[in-house]
Amino acid sequence: MSETRFFVRRPGPMFRRLSYVIGAVVAAAGISMLPAAAASLVYQEWETAGWITLAAVITVLFGVIGWKGVGRSGDLTTKEGFAAVGLAWFAMAFFGVLPYLMTGSIDNLTNAFFETASGFTTTGATLVDDPASLPRGILMWRSLTQWLGGMGVIILSLAVLPLLGVGGVQLARAESPGPEPDRLTPRFRETAKRLWYVYALVTLAEMLLLWAGDMTLFQALNHAFTTMSTGGFGTEADSIDGFSPYVQWVIIAFMFIAGTSFSLHFRAFRHRGRYWKNTEFRLYAVIVAAAAVLILGGLWRNGGFSADTLRDSIFTALAMITTTGFTTADFGHWNPALQILIVGLMFVGGMAGSTAGGIKVYRLGVLTRASTADLRRRIHPRGVFITRFGADRVPDPVVESVQSYFLFFMFMFMTGTFLLGFLGSTFGPEMDIVTAVSATASALGNIGPALGDLGPSEHYLGLTWPGKWLLSFLMIVGRLEVFPILLLFSRSLWRR
Repeated sequence: MSETRFFVRRPGPMFRRLSYVIGAVVAAAGISMLPAAAASLVYQEWETAGWITLAAVITVLFGVIGWKGVGRSGDLTTKEGFAAVGLAWFAMAFFGVLPYLMTGSIDNLTNAFFETASGFTTTGATLVDDPASLPRGILMWRSLTQWLGGMGVIILSLAVLPLLGVGGVQLARAESPGPEPDRLTPRFRETAKRLWYVYALVTLAEMLLLWAGDMTLFQALNHAFTTMSTGGFGTEADSIDGFSPYVQWVIIAFMFIAGTSFSLHFRAFRHRGRYWKNTEFRLYAVIVAAAAVLILGGLWRNGGFSADTLRDSIFTALAMITTTGFTTADFGHWNPALQILIVGLMFVGGMAGSTAGGIKVYRLGVLTRASTADLRRRIHPRGVFITRFGADRVPDPVVESVQSYFLFFMFMFMTGTFLLGFLGSTFGPEMDIVTAVSATASALGNIGPALGDLGPSEHYLGLTWPGKWLLSFLMIVGRLEVFPILLLFSRSLWRR
């Protein structure tokens, strides 16, 4: 009688490396739930604190299994870096639903995943009609997901994962909109630490200034988290509209700061003239100013000039361009010309290296310069025209990468608009074109509020369940700069 042997095939090296990275990130996400549990304890929400703590334990346990139990087999390759970034964000979103589901704050997986994806991607689209009705611990978790998703996860990837033997350069390249990740020092770990210090210190400064106004300490902390991440989750149903003009001006200032490159902030701390010498910063400031003037002109024509009109114009321009998504006015009721402008601003984004979403000012500048050079080339076929951004020459591979990004971004926008409208008419009430276009642009740009049935005074709860999954996917696509997610569907990525 022959002996039957069973062989268990060990996971391949690529699977183990990806498991190592994703497990470490999931474990870190679980640990980050503990401050939310602590907030519940402070406000004597004993049951909520217990459930959030249990969610943290489960998340850390699964993360450690992937990290220590399965993973580890050398450093990541470049293509594995892209795969790790994309898969890690989906993993964080899936485990991030646990505090919502276990506390009963959100009652089903679809809605919980939408809210979590909106948090980690700093989109700010919400299914919650009145955030003030949620437990304090859940409000803290919503804000923390945005703060971590803004800059914290990137910094964590660069500072912690290289210590674990994982290729930080590959992870950084997967997140970077430029030719190479911006280094402040020769070592990525030191760069990450410095950016983390800037991010944390500016968040603390905003919290103190908001607390000096009419916000409580809890409100100030939450809004500092969601402003610096350009996220837009709030603690009140009317976003920022119910707070004083002083608070609104503070948030205006810090939205502008959050939309600026954090590497530039660090350099400017030592050399104050760095800001205006930077070409991208000047373009960013001009776009913000021009948008604010156009909005002010439209509001002035319809209702006259006032201090509130001026503040609403600047606030809305910055909230859209930096993709923060806070509101002080319901632009869903503005005239059609201003609404078209609002949708256009959803595509802009802040500077490369900021926490903002969107296409980014750097890419728009390069696209404009490259298009101008191409027009001149058609007039002078034998001429040699170099694409420059400011005084710097932009290499041809970078121009091609920017053009490819723009093409894929617009393709995702058009496809998403069609699918959202189709799913709306198939699984629920027919969706109008304004709602479909603005909701898709808002999700891809990581903004939050849209127009039509999903305007600033509305929420996404009435959206069909396939529509929620579609927008959740588009949020992650937009947050990760398109390529890491699209590459997950490439056969060549998974070949040895």
